[in-house]
Amino acid sequence: MLARAGVTHVGLPLRLPVHKPDVTEAGARDIAAALAAQSTPGERAQSVCITYVTDAGEALDLCRHLGVDGIQLHGAMPLDEARRLRAAAPGLFIIKSLVVGTTDEAALLAQAQAYAPFVDAFLTDTFDPATGAAGATGRTHDWDVSARLARALPRPLILAGGLNADNVERAVLAVRPAGVDAHTGLEDTLGVKNEALVRRFVAGAHRAFAALDAPGLAKDCESK
Repeated sequence: MLARAGVTHVGLPLRLPVHKPDVTEAGARDIAAALAAQSTPGERAQSVCITYVTDAGEALDLCRHLGVDGIQLHGAMPLDEARRLRAAAPGLFIIKSLVVGTTDEAALLAQAQAYAPFVDAFLTDTFDPATGAAGATGRTHDWDVSARLARALPRPLILAGGLNADNVERAVLAVRPAGVDAHTGLEDTLGVKNEALVRRFVAGAHRAFAALDAPGLAKDCESK
């Protein structure tokens, strides 16, 4: 459904310290296989494992087991481990999360600059001090922070954190990211993705990216 609605990357959160995964690893493997069977990589939605795993070997084994196209490193994977992962899997699309609210902006930028040689993109998300969650909080953060990071980072920035069909256009215009990511903001009261909300989100993102009039800017829409 997500792929049919125009989402370019389907996130599969697994091995999480706070939230319960939406699907089992076996289910995630089936989803990745189904997406891979749709068409050629450049034309289909890509599968991305989202995890807090910090060991490069475990991360690589998980990606190979699932058959995903990429991985989002949402935990505190040490720099040396990120280097090992990149060296072992040069074709794997690697996203490094930067969680706004866990440290100051200067530290986030310094962290990103250190990891930049070993990842393909960064993603800014929101920390919720009330729960300790660093993702899937349904909360936005200070978009000015993400906007400054988007301008300063040597890799593309994907904006996440509390995005939904109603605020995605404003978010894109404020931050000018390379892509946007939504999770809880596209779900119904039972925690199930709502196709109408997904389609509105994708349409709003495309309108905003078109309004930026920035040739070559990636227009990715990810959903977990």
